[in-house]
Amino acid sequence: MFEIDNWTEIFHTIKKNKLRTFLTGFSVAWGIFMLIILLASGNGLRNGVMSNFGDRAVNGIEMWGRRTSMPYKGYPDSRNIELDQKDFDLIKSQMSEVEHISANVSSNVKISYETESNDCDFQGVYPVHTEINGVSIKDGQGRFINDIDMKERRKVVVINQRVKEVLFKNENPVGKIIMANGLGFKVIGVYKGSDWGNEVRGYIPFTTAQQLFKQGWGFGSLHFTVKGLKTKEDNELFEQNLRKELAALHQFDPKDERAIGIWNRLEDYLQTMGIFNGITWFVLFVGIGTLVAGIIGVGNIMLITVRERTKEFGIRKALGAKPSSILKLILMESIFITSIFGYVGMVMGITLSELVNSMMESAGGNEEMTIFKDPTVSIDIALGAVLILIISGVLAGYFPARRALKITAIEAMRAE
Repeated sequence: MFEIDNWTEIFHTIKKNKLRTFLTGFSVAWGIFMLIILLASGNGLRNGVMSNFGDRAVNGIEMWGRRTSMPYKGYPDSRNIELDQKDFDLIKSQMSEVEHISANVSSNVKISYETESNDCDFQGVYPVHTEINGVSIKDGQGRFINDIDMKERRKVVVINQRVKEVLFKNENPVGKIIMANGLGFKVIGVYKGSDWGNEVRGYIPFTTAQQLFKQGWGFGSLHFTVKGLKTKEDNELFEQNLRKELAALHQFDPKDERAIGIWNRLEDYLQTMGIFNGITWFVLFVGIGTLVAGIIGVGNIMLITVRERTKEFGIRKALGAKPSSILKLILMESIFITSIFGYVGMVMGITLSELVNSMMESAGGNEEMTIFKDPTVSIDIALGAVLILIISGVLAGYFPARRALKITAIEAMRAE
């Protein structure tokens, strides 16, 4: 397989037929290059849109009370629907699809530390809020609210990076006391989450917030995640059942969609995934078509090559060369050309996608919203595509060469 004479002859043939070699290699490189660019573009679009969900759970639902829009069983319209512990207990016990649930009470307060001050959105939440809304605390940045904080109604707060920048500059805020509307709160953590822009926010125990902002009664909103809902139909049925249970609890018409506000991130996610599944199939269809075009190009060129060399094969056979040695030479040449140019196409495609990714990160890496991000492709897919083209190149050279070698030496030498 690695005889020096064979490789010398292969390089001599390639040098002698530069145009043919270039056309064969271009078909291979272009097919791989276009496939990688298409796949990278599809991945970039998917990653960009998915990043807009932030760190929030894609199966999260937020719910809040509004006003009824129609009368029901003697009750007038325009009634305020306020959520409370009964709603929390109903959803937690009656809706089997619900996984994590947290109540929320919020208020805008004036916070200060030493000489610095700012307005801040204080939100009272449950410890499980981290699982629902993508709140994370890095090592060395403290902790989140826990059950003991809830039980003892502690005046503790977890602030975001913006609060840290405004109040503490380069100082570590963990353990410090900040004032909020005249009350002292101990900073127990600094979180990284899905807050937008320069939003100034802090999380405090729900029980503390309810006592301070709602006189110990009522919720501002409910947040929960669901499980087992795989399709749009499952999600719609769950939402209908949820509205039905709440309507029975608060005595409003189940068809009154204005009575309860619901932001269903799972619905958005399922719709987005449906779109991207279509895009993925389209990209694969076009990419495979491009790859097939490259395979056909290689096949046509190899067919022409074998025809051009039929006379040469006859002379070799007349001089005593075995058909297997001639066939091996052709296949080695085919493998060499497709491998080299396939690698070139792969490197060019990956390099271009990485270059575009780098340029986009430099130009808009700090933007909150994006529709295109990290347009790269898996190296396994790229190598797999190259391998397919190599195998196709081998087969494209094997069958016409095998047919040509069956011709007798005399007939082969007469071929034009």
